[in-house]
Amino acid sequence: MKCAQPGCTGTVVDGYCDVCGMAAEPGGSAATAPAGPTHPTPATTAPVAAAVDGTPCTQPGCTGKVLDGYCDVCGSPPASVTVAPSVAAETQPLSGGDASVATAASSVRSAAIGSRLARATGSVSRRTRTGSQRMRAARLGAGLTAVPPAPPVDASKAINPDPQVPEDKRVCSKCGAAIGRTVDGRPGRTEGFCPQCGQQFSFSPKLHPGDLVAGQYEVAGAIAHGGLGWIYLARDRNVSNRWVVLKGLLNSGDPDALAAAIAEQQFLAQVEHPLIVEIYNFVTHEGAGYIVMEYVGGKSLKQILKARMGENNGEYDPLPVDQALAYVLEVLPAFQYLHDLGLVYCDFKPDNLIQVGDAVKLIDLGGVRRIDDEDSAIYGTVGYQAPEVAEVGPSVASDIYTIGRTLVVLCMEFRGYQGTYLHTLPPPETTPLFREHDSLYWLVAKCCAADPADRFASADELRAQLIGVLREVVAARTRGTALTSAASVLFESPATATSVLTWSALPSLRPDTTDPQHAWLTTVSATDPAERLTNLAQAPEDSAEVLLARAHAALELEEPARAHAHAAELLAADPWDWRALWVDGLAALQERDWSAAQAAFSAVYQQVPGELAPKLALAVACERGGLPEVAEGLYATCAATDATYVAPAAFGMARVRADRGDTAGAVAALDMVPSTSRGYPESRQLRAEVLLSDAGAAPAASPGPRLAVLDQAMRSIESVPMDPAARQRYTVRILTEALGVVTAAPGNGQHDVTVGEHVATETGLRAGLEKAYRALAREAPLLEDRVRLVNQANAVRSWTLT
Repeated sequence: MKCAQPGCTGTVVDGYCDVCGMAAEPGGSAATAPAGPTHPTPATTAPVAAAVDGTPCTQPGCTGKVLDGYCDVCGSPPASVTVAPSVAAETQPLSGGDASVATAASSVRSAAIGSRLARATGSVSRRTRTGSQRMRAARLGAGLTAVPPAPPVDASKAINPDPQVPEDKRVCSKCGAAIGRTVDGRPGRTEGFCPQCGQQFSFSPKLHPGDLVAGQYEVAGAIAHGGLGWIYLARDRNVSNRWVVLKGLLNSGDPDALAAAIAEQQFLAQVEHPLIVEIYNFVTHEGAGYIVMEYVGGKSLKQILKARMGENNGEYDPLPVDQALAYVLEVLPAFQYLHDLGLVYCDFKPDNLIQVGDAVKLIDLGGVRRIDDEDSAIYGTVGYQAPEVAEVGPSVASDIYTIGRTLVVLCMEFRGYQGTYLHTLPPPETTPLFREHDSLYWLVAKCCAADPADRFASADELRAQLIGVLREVVAARTRGTALTSAASVLFESPATATSVLTWSALPSLRPDTTDPQHAWLTTVSATDPAERLTNLAQAPEDSAEVLLARAHAALELEEPARAHAHAAELLAADPWDWRALWVDGLAALQERDWSAAQAAFSAVYQQVPGELAPKLALAVACERGGLPEVAEGLYATCAATDATYVAPAAFGMARVRADRGDTAGAVAALDMVPSTSRGYPESRQLRAEVLLSDAGAAPAASPGPRLAVLDQAMRSIESVPMDPAARQRYTVRILTEALGVVTAAPGNGQHDVTVGEHVATETGLRAGLEKAYRALAREAPLLEDRVRLVNQANAVRSWTLT
């Protein structure tokens, strides 16, 4: 079956596309992840019934129909398993720093949620919901950015001609002590026992060129040294002499232990995914065990970073943020695939992701283990491994942690990540990368939260937010020149494009179709909020969606206290449900409690950092709550990232700039609203208002610049369809202001200057004013108004002899 993803040419093999890695079914593999007894339950997916061909696509805004199990327009499955995302990193208010810190949304106080709320209320700090299954894979860069291709590496050139481990790299695999070092001028031993713990070590290659392993694999040489010894390149004499890699499985002479280890690792041969290196076989040779795997001839991200450093005169040169995000985005489906099988990768880091051409592949499955495995050795790397692994073992949450740490290492020189910041992140106020990319900071902070329950619940949930952050980063780099729109899986688009955003005009939450009462809620059709509340009181179960519906109805009735109460019920049931804080923020806006609204929306932003709706809501709360710099930055992000957010965000930026007297900045913000937007006519009127205010504030001794501003104001209202009476009222205001400028200036006007279509002379402006007054008189419904306007027309007209 062909892959149903738009633009993909792959074929579905064993449930996954062999090109993009997308699952053929929302549930991925039929295998489910066994729950570990001492650490958070991994994300699992419920089976989804197949939809009948011809049924409408369920994706918001899509007009397609289901064909062969997938939409013929957007490629989505007909009933994606969607569970409301949860959790965020515990945050603290920021203080100090330079001027840029004052404009960062990270400086806004955040409401308690997740483990912080659970501890405060006495709830158990444990995730109770599975991860979202709303989004799956995309190609490298997701069509948003370009990543330079990595040329394939000839296998024969990958062989190390002199396989030696430098002394400074020789450490005990058990206790981490330095071993095999020079003593009193004598070179360190390459084989022996650790003086600290007695663990046997060997840094000498066990296989040599020409050795035949298991009667099938002819060794060509060593290519690298890993935690279990040397890694070798060999040719498979039984399968077209293809190149394979042999990696040590167990450094032990105990045949029984070796047999048990091989049996324990056999499940790796079942792992088949286009983004994961393939395991071919398990073999023994002279008492040692080896995994035989696919040779991936490319460059690891660690090698790419080293090459960049070499080209930068030895100075660390991190990847551009968009490229780092693209790499992680691409590999996330592989993690979701493993987690769907009940496996955890354990040891993700830049060394273990290889790029070949424009694709990546996850290598080194030596640390992969079952989630419920409590006996096998745990492999990890200092600086990447989650802090709880030593006590409770690896989990989906600990894999998410390694992904977050890897992302930081790719994006910046993460000094102290194996020491000072072993289990923390550097503060954003002292970290340029985090100051510049607020959303990236919260994404990483959520990945690397101290409490596993506060991290992303699944790789898919992380991916949904990471792609939003990538869009923001690309938009910031291109300054919005490549502006597009992308439907959110969590929020509707902004409802209106007006100059003033109320709570009801902010984006609405999309319903969670996996809620047990979702079907029942579709039967509640009352439009009157009071009647709807009565109907909602009869719900079979007070599920999350029912509580949210009650809260929304209370907001429509302007009963914010009641909305707060329903939000509190939702948080009591699940301290990680950020939707309750979204409701709290809307209710706080109704109450004009700007501080509370800021705290609520800040918490939502931190939990879904790739979404624009919380940023827009937080911007409104900050604008009205005395934080205009933060508001302006958030508005700018929204306007640059998504076309559907341009109008409301541009209006917000214009208000902030106009309030501080920045007329040029306010006009520039309003000019961002495209002519295709529903808010374009209002933006032209507001533009005229801003220019009129600026013309009135200009010095009287500068008639030329003042007339130029008034000309812009006139042309703003002439450029859009408008109510005739409103247009004439603007004309009267503008020409009256211009007439005052002309009559106060020497020379009684400027014949080479116009205000709209009117020459900027006293005669020309009076003629225009007379015409406007008479047009208003014709439209006036009351006789006294008509008389008054005609008198004003007569009074303003130029004197003549006829």
